[in-house]
Amino acid sequence: MPDAAEILLNLLDLEELDRNLYRGIGSGGETPTRIYGGQVIAQALMAAYSTVEDRLCHSLHAYFIRPGDPSKPVIYAVDPARDGGSFTTRRVTALQNGKQILNLAASFHIEEPGWRHQHEIPEVKAPDALVSRDVLLRQLAPKLDSRLRVEFTRERPFEIRDVEPRDPVNPDKCSDINHMWIRMKAAKGATPQLQHVLMAYVSDYGLLGSALRPHGLSFVKGQAMTASLDHAMWFHAPVQFDNWHLYTMDSPFAGGGRGFNRGSIFTQDGQLVASVAQEGLMRPISKSGTTV
Repeated sequence: MPDAAEILLNLLDLEELDRNLYRGIGSGGETPTRIYGGQVIAQALMAAYSTVEDRLCHSLHAYFIRPGDPSKPVIYAVDPARDGGSFTTRRVTALQNGKQILNLAASFHIEEPGWRHQHEIPEVKAPDALVSRDVLLRQLAPKLDSRLRVEFTRERPFEIRDVEPRDPVNPDKCSDINHMWIRMKAAKGATPQLQHVLMAYVSDYGLLGSALRPHGLSFVKGQAMTASLDHAMWFHAPVQFDNWHLYTMDSPFAGGGRGFNRGSIFTQDGQLVASVAQEGLMRPISKSGTTV
């Protein structure tokens, strides 16, 4: 039986149906009831990369339009908008049942010299000094109902170590600043393009949770309807995702049923390799189970 990393890599191996037309698997990602947003972003970026040669993505901008159905495949239609001397632009439409579930625009750039500066990596505990999130979740699992127990004990394709672990069942109100170390050992030897795609997949993991932290909320408490609304990502350098990366996130604002979140991804030695921004739905749910 394939392990979680192999399942993820299979999800990203799209089937070419025709020129600029691809099909991806819907099931097997992070959520059983709807397709995890990072999965659709990653597959859309993979579809775009399939039409681009010798250039790496430097930015992508996506809108989630409808929830994806994990029981059905997703069709990715690539519009080869422009092939320029130094920049290439692609638009990707993800479809299910003839309807759009995501629109993504991505830009690809040749390697060029230029001025350089970056913000410094935050001073946090190193990953070797922290406990894996999987270990912490398995410790909580026996106290939970069967549905959550399965979610808390399932194998994941990547390893996460939270700098300040938080109880997802009974979370306290805390700072919106959220640091986690993350890596995927199975990414070793992957192409630069696939490294970017894997990082795009992970970039949606935990980002919206930053906006939940100041309110003592979590994805498992059942007090908020949550969903990613849009997602933007900028790649600043090639990625080696089999090594530890610090994903540092914060949420400068929440209001009107939405939360705004930002993220910076650093290598362990302090190089900023990617930046992320996202707005997500965080709609209150009443005690009767209906949205307010």
